[in-house]
Amino acid sequence: MNTLSLPRRRTRGGFTLIELVVVIVILAILAAVIVPRFFGRTDDAKISSALTTIKSLDDSVGLYNADTGSFPPSLDALITNPQVKGWNGPYLKNQSTVPLDPWGHPYVYTVPGGNGRDYDIVSQGPDGKNAPITSFQQ
Repeated sequence: MNTLSLPRRRTRGGFTLIELVVVIVILAILAAVIVPRFFGRTDDAKISSALTTIKSLDDSVGLYNADTGSFPPSLDALITNPQVKGWNGPYLKNQSTVPLDPWGHPYVYTVPGGNGRDYDIVSQGPDGKNAPITSFQQ
């Protein structure tokens, strides 16, 4: 008997259910650990941006004071001349209006400031009411 026998091939068409479940569980664990870290950084970036803008406004107020001998009546006086002697602005370059904080709220400028400070510049934070970010907490 001369029969040719073909070798048996084991073909594997895909992954088993167990392999798929293990991969999905690993991906879920990674997502649970990594994703909150990235989303939490958004608030940190906005706070950092607010502090940087407050510092820039603070420097501009200082320049205004050095030129005029007084503090500006509002932050708008850093851009448009309030008809004060010695004004040498605009003190905010490339700005047509005073910038808003990262949450879209205006910065609050108060002259005189609290606790004996000459002035305060404050961002009210994400909700516009609580968790202020201030020029004097730097």
